[in-house]
Amino acid sequence: MTVAIRAIDLVKSYTPGQRALDGVGLEVISGEVLVVMGPSGSGKSTLIRTFNGLETLDSGRLDVLGMRLDASHDQREVRAIRQRVGMVFQQFNLFPHLSILDNITLAPIKVKKMSPSLAEQRAVDLLEQMGIAEQARKYPAQLSGGQQQRVAIARALALDPEVMLFDEPTSALDPERVKEVLDAMRQLAAGGMTMVVVTHELGFAREVADRVMFMDQGKVVETSDPETFFSNAKEERSRRFLRQMM
Repeated sequence: MTVAIRAIDLVKSYTPGQRALDGVGLEVISGEVLVVMGPSGSGKSTLIRTFNGLETLDSGRLDVLGMRLDASHDQREVRAIRQRVGMVFQQFNLFPHLSILDNITLAPIKVKKMSPSLAEQRAVDLLEQMGIAEQARKYPAQLSGGQQQRVAIARALALDPEVMLFDEPTSALDPERVKEVLDAMRQLAAGGMTMVVVTHELGFAREVADRVMFMDQGKVVETSDPETFFSNAKEERSRRFLRQMM
């Protein structure tokens, strides 16, 4: 087994005396889907944002695809990691003045120096994979929220990442648009993509996760397989969370 992400004793504070991450440790194995759950303010988003350098650490050790990220990491390391680790956010963050095709081809052309023709073919293939190839020439404002989020996934995939991070990717969507995004994520998981997913979608976690990690107050409360977590969670804090969600 190859470890894609290894975190040891991660600590992050935004205000003195209040830790968003309080000694977090975990491993993500290549090819697995780790779902991170927990109440608001538990540190989930902060954690996932450290994996590609969007958040800096106060202390601790973080290895991502063999590259080190710690309190002293420099921007060269961060750029190298972001070429190999894709991220999809709650908001779609598409460039409104660019077409869907241009949104997807921008990074491959600028970052990977891919030829425009090759980048465009890759973008078309990804839009086909996401089920929205017919939207290529439109602009973000012309698409539904679910379609925009699938474009955001395609854009992240355009750099051929080895790991994909999802930070509550369906939380900004209307309920009827959630399924189309989750289906796209299921397809990625079925293809063997290493994924870390912060979500409150219980059905997705049950079906797709290899492991579920539950966080509260900046700490990892427990980590287990989905069957164990949803049917027989070890910790009372986890069970209380599940009762509130169901």
